[in-house]
Amino acid sequence: MQKDIHPKAVPCKIIYQGKVVLETMSTRPEIHVDVWSGVHPFWTGEERFLDAEGRVDKFNKRFGDSYRNRGK
Repeated sequence: MQKDIHPKAVPCKIIYQGKVVLETMSTRPEIHVDVWSGVHPFWTGEERFLDAEGRVDKFNKRFGDSYRNRGK
């Protein structure tokens, strides 16, 4: 490695909604984030599934058989 061409790594605080959620190393002393794994629905197990049946019913109500019979 060449000397003096790489940025210096400093202790870094990851901040979410004003609270420090993680400490790591980075080239920046603070990083503010909008989403992190501690509150993301996928990682916390609170993931909501879409009501697929309701969406299909809404589509059929709007278009009916005209959409299926269009290409015949």
